[in-house]
Amino acid sequence: MRQIRPAELKAWLDDPGRDKPLLLDVREPWEFDVCRIEGARLLPMRSLPAHLPELDRRRQIVVICHHGVRSFHAGRFLEHSGFADVINLTGGVDAWAKEVDPAMPTY
Repeated sequence: MRQIRPAELKAWLDDPGRDKPLLLDVREPWEFDVCRIEGARLLPMRSLPAHLPELDRRRQIVVICHHGVRSFHAGRFLEHSGFADVINLTGGVDAWAKEVDPAMPTY
């Protein structure tokens, strides 16, 4: 699975010439309430299997969690379920707050 750093993802999201990926946040609702990357869709890891039919297998998906571990495992699950272009956000929202958005709340 490919990895992407927060600054690279920010540049991608800011580039009007590139198609935007699905930002799939696999944290728990309480975590999502504390902080999130704008435009991210919350789909807690435990509920991912039940919601696979709702996801476009052809779309690029960037999986997000707190530090990048849960998102890595969720991304591997997506790959094994037939999703072709899955990318893990290295360092998760914690790294995003440190590298891209220092005003973002952390926990």
